[in-house]
Amino acid sequence: MTAISFEHSDPAVRPQDDLFRHVNGTWLANAQIAPDRSAAGNFIDLVDQAERDVRIIIEEQPVDGDPTTDSGKVAALYASFMDEDRIQALGTEPLRPILASIDQLAEPSDVARHLGWSLRHGLSPLVHFSEDADPGEPSRYALFAMQGGLGLPDEAYYRLDDHADVRDAYRSHLRRVFELAGLTDAEDQADAVMKLETAIASHHWDVVRRRDLRAMYNPMTLADLRDLSPGFDWDAYLDGAAIPHDKVAEVIVAQPSFLEGAASLLKDAPLEQWRSWARWKAIAGLSPYLSAEFVEASFDFYEKTLRGNEEQRPRWKRGVALVEGVLGEAIGKLYVERHFTPSAKEAMDALVANLLAAYRNSIEELSWMTDETREEALQKLSAFTPKIGYPSKWRDYTALSVSRDDLVGNVLAANSFELDYTLSKAGGPIDREEWGMFPQTVNAYYHPLRNEIVFPAAILQPPFFNADADDAVNYGAIGAVIGHEIGHGFDDKGSTCDGEGRLRDWWQPADREAFEGLAESLVQQYDGLVPEGVEGASVNGKLTVGENIGDLGGLGIAYKAWLLAGGDPDGEQIDGLTPAQRFFTGWAQAWRTKRRPEALKVQLGTDPHSPDEFRCNQIVRNLDAFYEAFGVTEDDALWLDEQDRVTIW
Repeated sequence: MTAISFEHSDPAVRPQDDLFRHVNGTWLANAQIAPDRSAAGNFIDLVDQAERDVRIIIEEQPVDGDPTTDSGKVAALYASFMDEDRIQALGTEPLRPILASIDQLAEPSDVARHLGWSLRHGLSPLVHFSEDADPGEPSRYALFAMQGGLGLPDEAYYRLDDHADVRDAYRSHLRRVFELAGLTDAEDQADAVMKLETAIASHHWDVVRRRDLRAMYNPMTLADLRDLSPGFDWDAYLDGAAIPHDKVAEVIVAQPSFLEGAASLLKDAPLEQWRSWARWKAIAGLSPYLSAEFVEASFDFYEKTLRGNEEQRPRWKRGVALVEGVLGEAIGKLYVERHFTPSAKEAMDALVANLLAAYRNSIEELSWMTDETREEALQKLSAFTPKIGYPSKWRDYTALSVSRDDLVGNVLAANSFELDYTLSKAGGPIDREEWGMFPQTVNAYYHPLRNEIVFPAAILQPPFFNADADDAVNYGAIGAVIGHEIGHGFDDKGSTCDGEGRLRDWWQPADREAFEGLAESLVQQYDGLVPEGVEGASVNGKLTVGENIGDLGGLGIAYKAWLLAGGDPDGEQIDGLTPAQRFFTGWAQAWRTKRRPEALKVQLGTDPHSPDEFRCNQIVRNLDAFYEAFGVTEDDALWLDEQDRVTIW
């Protein structure tokens, strides 16, 4: 079985000119994006299937079950979201006590205390707190403080002329929501929020700067925080968040200049601006859980304007998303019992082992790397920890209380529960069994501070992984995904950490210079690429370089791993394709996706992943094996001169 969907291909497009459209062209011409989605494609199909599977699990839990059990909490939370009559009858009542408390903010320390309350309850805090491995000592958890406070996708939306129309729409949205909340001066409130958020955004680090792990590693004590940000009442902030001060005895500040800027705004910006902003954050954070008017307003801006979606997602889908976000591992435990087989894990174990072996061979043969750096790279590769399918232990939700009659209360309680979970780990030893994704999540990841690659159960399905497919297709699809995640260990970010996950420069200077030169060549290749259907926006090569390195290494190493597994590029043809051609066809069909132009523009400005057509075509242009498989010549559109092709790993 080839597992290739020939009915989706376009024979009028030559693979030598455009592999993406040769393999997917007919599908791209005919596919309809669901009105409640911003994209369609293989990835979305798997997400939709996982969503349906999870819905069945949720709706099977008895609503009258024991509310102290995971099953009872799942049922109660879902029921509270689906009770539209009760939610509609409540109207703005859940907002009133919050807005009343904001009205009483009379001085900067009051604002700081309310900011802490917002952090505790997950309402778009000005400063986010999270936990992760300490880059300086990755065997323990550290607490991280990071910039926040914006209502638009990124700081660039507040300063670039390209986003002026979005800013205008956002201002209108602000006014509309303030009016729904019963505020008579909605226009003034909206103006105040725009002024303050624009000022906050001016202190944000941009998307490229945030890729620098070294720059974002700034360990500080609470005394250091006070010195860094005079004017920010940290005692009031921590008290408002109900965070014991000893929990922030040490904190890693990701963007120190942001805290300085935020403190100056707390001191200098008019108090009424802060009150307006606090009102907005409370209303915006809770809008999805309020009456239909708020839900519709939130959809109109965040989904319709920003992403191009035509219709609101059905309520059950939004309910599933809420329950997964709050009780994801409780769902995941049941999901893997039904949808993941031991044979799939065994097959993935073998694939991962083969990819790691191919990476080892490739690193040993690199011409641009000295022996000293090569030894470190091989040690790091040997220390990789693969995690496949699902975690070996599940999260304890005992401390979370859920009521079937109080949706907003449930959301606030869940956010508070998450903060306590974060704080409970700070300073303690790393739990190596912990996962950062749920089994039912269609994705995969590499964690540089833990040096682990993780593949949840839900992604281990066709077209990424098919137990019945020939090896060529599987290696071109899931093999390249595995290679991609391993490759993140050696991209612009991952390469700054060693095999233990420690932020350490293990490179010889000449090797680092050579690597950065190769990475810069890839930046130049991608910089300015414009996906079909988009005007006025292009790929940012520096933003996407890490993912592009992952794609390039992933596919190149997957090809070598396939050869290690006995693959023969010129072996028996199936359906008119050689094994090598099937390998690259498997890669191309894995990226079969169609996105709305609005969503593509957001992706280009904020997402480190390149658009799908370039993840396919720009990568194969750099691989000699692709030229050999399809007989690509300099007269073909995908031809790159040999000296311009980039091979890093």
